[in-house]
Amino acid sequence: MARKVKETDDLPKAKLNKEALKKTTRLFSYIGEHKWKLYLGTFFLLLTGGTALLFPYMLGGLIKTIEKKEFGEINKIGLYLILVLTLQSFFSYFRVYLFVNYTENTLAKLRQAVYSHMITLPMTFFAQKRVGDLNSRMSADIAMIQDTLTTTIAEFLRQFILIIGGIILLLVISPKLTLMMLAIVPVVALAAVVFGRFIRRTSRSVQEKISESNTIIEETLQGITNVKAFANEFFENNRYKKSTLEIVRIAIQGGKYRGGFASFIIFCLFGAIVAVIWYGVVLASHDQLLIGDLISFILYSAFVGASFGGIAELYAQIQKAIGAIERVFEILDEQPEALEIHEQMPVVNRIEGNVVFQNVAFTYPSRKEIQVLKDVTINAKKGETIAVVGPSGSGKSTLVALLLRFYDPESGTILIDGKNAKDYSLTDLRNNMAIVPQDVILFGGSIKENIAYGKPTASIAEIAEAARKANALDFIESFPEKFETLVGERGIKLSGGQRQRIAIARAVLKDPSILILDEATSSLDSESERVVQEALDKLMVGRTSFVIAHRLSTIRKADKIIVIDKGAVRESGTHEQLMEEENGLYRSLSRMQTELV
Repeated sequence: MARKVKETDDLPKAKLNKEALKKTTRLFSYIGEHKWKLYLGTFFLLLTGGTALLFPYMLGGLIKTIEKKEFGEINKIGLYLILVLTLQSFFSYFRVYLFVNYTENTLAKLRQAVYSHMITLPMTFFAQKRVGDLNSRMSADIAMIQDTLTTTIAEFLRQFILIIGGIILLLVISPKLTLMMLAIVPVVALAAVVFGRFIRRTSRSVQEKISESNTIIEETLQGITNVKAFANEFFENNRYKKSTLEIVRIAIQGGKYRGGFASFIIFCLFGAIVAVIWYGVVLASHDQLLIGDLISFILYSAFVGASFGGIAELYAQIQKAIGAIERVFEILDEQPEALEIHEQMPVVNRIEGNVVFQNVAFTYPSRKEIQVLKDVTINAKKGETIAVVGPSGSGKSTLVALLLRFYDPESGTILIDGKNAKDYSLTDLRNNMAIVPQDVILFGGSIKENIAYGKPTASIAEIAEAARKANALDFIESFPEKFETLVGERGIKLSGGQRQRIAIARAVLKDPSILILDEATSSLDSESERVVQEALDKLMVGRTSFVIAHRLSTIRKADKIIVIDKGAVRESGTHEQLMEEENGLYRSLSRMQTELV
């Protein structure tokens, strides 16, 4: 059977050099008060290795009682063997328990540190990283570190002790036989490891091909309407047939390799053991070795051979773990935003909401060749509704990102209540703002939890009042579980209009000074748009509101409409003023939408 491929199997390795080891030692700064468990666990590890080395020696001594006719020693040595096994079991238990204990506590602190650091990183970081990659670092990389700290390092040290201790004891028993054993057994063991690793790669290829064939099934069944509509049953059947035949080809090739590996093990590995025993018997026949010593020698040889084979794989695992540690610490080395997230921060320094964009220019760090905003100047007084319109890609959403300080302007200044936005605490600034986006993403909990995201300390009465103001209370009360209704992943159990009203309720609960509506109704049907627009109209009263609009019919009552094209402000004024512009862009966009309707 093919070995199941774990998500940690494909992690890249890191070279074991001074720089890598220096980075790795940073991990131990997270041990804290659990350091003593690591030291005590290491002590029990040494005792485990020591007692393991005692076992073959004492077993050989038991056999020698027959050769020397010291029959009175048989029971005594047998009791000592049981005592050694008991002690080894005792030491092994505490070694494993202590290593697991310190590892889990260390990794809990590491996970908390990485997560809390990651969510404070600026948007420039997330714009350059894929969510899947970050998730992999939090799961696969830390899982690899966990396996390494819990078992791999301990096992590596134990195997190292067995190799060194075993070779020393082998030399004590018979230097001649030891030299022969070292010339054969370790070489064969290492060759077996290399061969075995090659076979595992083949098994992984089979698993990957099976995964590809399963993807074909998934795609076909999900798109079965298209398959039948285009009469492509033959095409899909042929595609799946090719995939399964490829699995057969690789699996048969793997079977040949496994057959060769089985032959290798039988002939070479067992042949090496036979050679060592044969030479040991020759020495014993010439009175150069006792049979008891030969038994001890064979057991030590098995220990050393197995440890040579195992230590190569463990070394590869440690290399992967060091690579995983480096990738995790890459996140921790990123410069975070200056946020105060140690406790839930109430809105203490409330701003009025006067906003000025003063000659603002901006270019995204990942797209230096394209200037998104050019010399933009916008003046919004407290309580005004400012609508921002323009063609797709003109820079409308970038204005929102700058206002929230996801990014800072390349040049120019954003003033809030006459003060540079950079002079505000980020936490204070964002606590005074709320956004209702076009694509509302809800968390997978209850409706109550999603609304309370605007104010985590809110009472159920405050949450219900926010839902009422958002025109959401009626549909929430219609559910059997009411506010405890689970919304599903990303809010999938709710309609688009319902999700939008939950987002509005969240903004109502936050009670912001500055409200941002980023095309909040553009993806809704007419009835949902009407209900949501009513809720938005209530929400905007008394607040400075920035409305990014696609449907121009929704922003006719705005105090000021800003028309942006290719990153620059082309027109500014009320709906009536802009419609009087003979060749104006706003007038052109408005007529185009009217004709489409």
